[in-house]
Amino acid sequence: MTGICAGRVAAVTGAGRGLGRAHALALAAEGASVVVNDLGVAADGAGTSAGPAQRVVDEIRALGGQAAAHTGDITTTDGAASLVATALDSFGRLDTLVNNAGFLRDRMLVNLDEDDWDAVMRVHLKGHFLPLKHAAGHWRAEAKAGRTPDARVVNTSSGAGLLGSVGQGNYAAAKAGIIGLTLVAAAEMGRYGVQVNALAPAARTRMTEQTFAETMAAPAEGEFDAMAPENVSPLVVWLASAASDGVTGRVFEAEAGRITVMEGWRPGPTADKGARWTPAEAGETARKLLAAAEPPQPVYGAR
Repeated sequence: MTGICAGRVAAVTGAGRGLGRAHALALAAEGASVVVNDLGVAADGAGTSAGPAQRVVDEIRALGGQAAAHTGDITTTDGAASLVATALDSFGRLDTLVNNAGFLRDRMLVNLDEDDWDAVMRVHLKGHFLPLKHAAGHWRAEAKAGRTPDARVVNTSSGAGLLGSVGQGNYAAAKAGIIGLTLVAAAEMGRYGVQVNALAPAARTRMTEQTFAETMAAPAEGEFDAMAPENVSPLVVWLASAASDGVTGRVFEAEAGRITVMEGWRPGPTADKGARWTPAEAGETARKLLAAAEPPQPVYGAR
């Protein structure tokens, strides 16, 4: 197959449904061989099934592409290591990792159980760290052996991680952590030929179609489906390809027909006394600085 990812091998986590499935199909359409990872869990992380991953593999093969299923748990060392091994065993290389797997356990903070906090942190944050760690180890070894890769990592954050989200303290904290992980990985891995970026998508998935039913509703026949997951995938494919050369350590928002480069924390108004403030002085100065600063954007739901 031809396309901007021709000859590349991509591994996509959480690729059995929703955004991950859309990414896997779009990568395959652009010529990539795809490792389709999915544990087959329910929307809250319960249960497992090999069915979702295999169905996407079958779709890709039916369209003339190459794909292999991986049903290991990428929140474990063995599962993450076997994801990389599946790419190498099936296709002889790994060029791109798309970290996408996740689920929700929404509660207001006072009702959020420790187990629900741990579960969401595990699948989102640890589920990014471990595949990234094992893929990065492979690429570093390749670079040290004189075979510097042209590798890409696309991590999945969220508007909740960028701006917060009522009722999603665990999810928002994990998604914010993914951005921090992305920036560190981009800085550490550039010397080995690896670019690392993050995406905050908005689309209709199992995680959004009920919680935000009105926003995520399908349009009337013939209208542009702004919330279709397939709208996000073109940017993922480009970031996964060699065409994105020089783009690393960046965070994008993508939804419908819009792409936004997020600019993150930057120094705003500042004051320097040159000596220690009293509490009253610090408070008065802080209020003046806040009055001169851009107001925060509103907190919203999962995206």
